Amino acid sequence: MSIIEAVILGLVQGISEFLPISSTGHLTLAGKLMNLIDPQSPEKWTAFIAVIQLGTLVSILVYFWKDIINIITAFFKDNLSERKSFKQQSFNSRLGWLVIIGTVPVVIVGLGFKKIIEGALTKNLWVIAGSLVGVAVIIAIAEYFAKHRKDIEEVTIKDALIVGIAQCFALIPGSSRSGTTLAGGLFSGLKRETAARFSFLLSIPAIAASGLLELKESIKFLDASLAVNMIVATIVSGVVGYFCIDFLLKFLRKNTTLVFIVYRIILGCFILFLLYKNIITP
Repeated sequence: MSIIEAVILGLVQGISEFLPISSTGHLTLAGKLMNLIDPQSPEKWTAFIAVIQLGTLVSILVYFWKDIINIITAFFKDNLSERKSFKQQSFNSRLGWLVIIGTVPVVIVGLGFKKIIEGALTKNLWVIAGSLVGVAVIIAIAEYFAKHRKDIEEVTIKDALIVGIAQCFALIPGSSRSGTTLAGGLFSGLKRETAARFSFLLSIPAIAASGLLELKESIKFLDASLAVNMIVATIVSGVVGYFCIDFLLKFLRKNTTLVFIVYRIILGCFILFLLYKNIITP
């Protein structure tokens, strides 16, 4: 892998991590086209993807730093120093609980299916193409039935669980964490921007856990050259990711997710065409 390829992968990760179009799908397609994925050691690619996600994690932390500080401060105050019941706690403290509750499903599923998630099947472009199209249909259905009435202050434990369960489907390559959780939020009646904002906050523990775990696992694959490329890709993904968060939140205030639905279907069909013509391998 060259520095230019690392920059390209960082750009792809930063753009596709937060838009509901699947970062894993885009990175895997890019990796296949650039011949960077070793079919004999797919776990190396899994580790690389997870580690450069840490760049986009930093972009979330920077973008939402005030919210995060307020949530942590209120959470410790209402649960340790003053010990209030859930209903009596402040909005930020309750939001902290909702993030925790919403994270539980993906932790259980992620640990339970770790070997499958890191295996060769998760780099399979047939699976990715199917997920791109399938989740596009699900988002379209969510848009059709969505009521768009709830703000972030109105998110309930039930909503958090629904979005949290939806996040589990993001473990299937091509699904998109942003896409599945956004759909879950829309099904729960959240406004589009609210669904995206809660999705971003909910992604922090999951991205941090997977990135740090894979960073530990990837050490055995690292050499000086790969380490430099990984750092470059991570930095690029973080910078680009910050602007993509801002873009998506502003975009969803006035627009539907139709453009992403159409894009996912077109990309999924394009990958299927490439596979059918044997232009790329699964």
